[in-house]
Amino acid sequence: MAGGPSLSAISSKISTGARDAGFMDLALGLARRALGNCWPNPAVGAVIVGAGTHDGRVLGRGWTQPGGRPHAETQALAAAARLGPEAVAGGTAYVTLEPCNHHGKTPPCTEALLQAGIGRVVAATEDPDARVSGSGLKRLAAAGIAVEIGVREQAARSLNAGYLMRQAVGRPLVTWKTATSLDGRIASHTGNSRWITGEAARARGHLLRAQHDGIMVGAETATRDDPSLDCRLPGLAQMTPVRIVVDSRLRLPLTSKLVQTAQRHRTWLVTTTTAEPQRVEAFRAVGVEVLSMAATADGWIDLQKALTALGDRGLTRVLVEGGAHLVASLMRASLVDEIAWFRAPTIIGGDGIPATVALGVDRVLEAPGFQRRGEMRLGDDVLETYVREVAE
Repeated sequence: MAGGPSLSAISSKISTGARDAGFMDLALGLARRALGNCWPNPAVGAVIVGAGTHDGRVLGRGWTQPGGRPHAETQALAAAARLGPEAVAGGTAYVTLEPCNHHGKTPPCTEALLQAGIGRVVAATEDPDARVSGSGLKRLAAAGIAVEIGVREQAARSLNAGYLMRQAVGRPLVTWKTATSLDGRIASHTGNSRWITGEAARARGHLLRAQHDGIMVGAETATRDDPSLDCRLPGLAQMTPVRIVVDSRLRLPLTSKLVQTAQRHRTWLVTTTTAEPQRVEAFRAVGVEVLSMAATADGWIDLQKALTALGDRGLTRVLVEGGAHLVASLMRASLVDEIAWFRAPTIIGGDGIPATVALGVDRVLEAPGFQRRGEMRLGDDVLETYVREVAE
């Protein structure tokens, strides 16, 4: 029967597609290791797979290193080079983001791939950085390398949503993390909140801290709770994100844990230009970085401008852990992109402290909308994740 591809050709395409997806999944897993530790650069994973006598063999793996360098591709190529240059020649490089094509503090990854003799590059998605934006893939294709793009693209874009957000609008991705009872209370009427969720949920919360560039709280939470906002998972203390306090009046005590540990963990205070100069200098003297900006007409901090300032400093992912007033302000300004909601199987009641103060919603249809992305059991607790609905 004439016409159409042969059964063997169809099978070959399916086989190649499944193989590419499998290796890209491996690269995505490697990329996740860099989250929270490579800003302002994206978290990228790379896998080098051999050809010929090494066909199907993983020769090298890499992911973006702390501070964004070395890049994933050069790490993977360096690992593969231990087997000799002939092993890499003609092989395939799987990368979760388009290889860079510009000279910065390191040479472009496109150059490294060309010099290694890679025969094929499979990228999950393009890099929107104006210095790259398709030019990396075009350079490789012009040199005769087979180029494919789009394998596991959605997963790659989700993983680097913060980097993509900063490239698109200049601010980091904002995730609100909260732990509540079933009826949305973060504490009893006396303010007691230890512990609403169990050990497994608390450990997952610390992992979230490790995967974000910054962790933000309001002045009231920082003053009342005196948190450390560090990552206390074994072996991950160095993954503590930048601690950020939004404090328009610089109410944070100089004796607080955040200030006292500012020499060990980066701590930023976001305040207004009207803050008392002597107090600003007192914070700076003990290692706190103070970010001052013009106040709004009612004397508060413009959170859109504050987040842009954080983006200007390279942050791509910020985890907001309270308080209720800060979260409400972010919600009103449509600045919460994702939610990580830890829910315990308890009821505290209407006299408990709510996760957020009033939003001023008059009609249900005006309420901020989110789409459920996932659910995870953590002992007796549940972690629900949501992403913001974006009007088309």
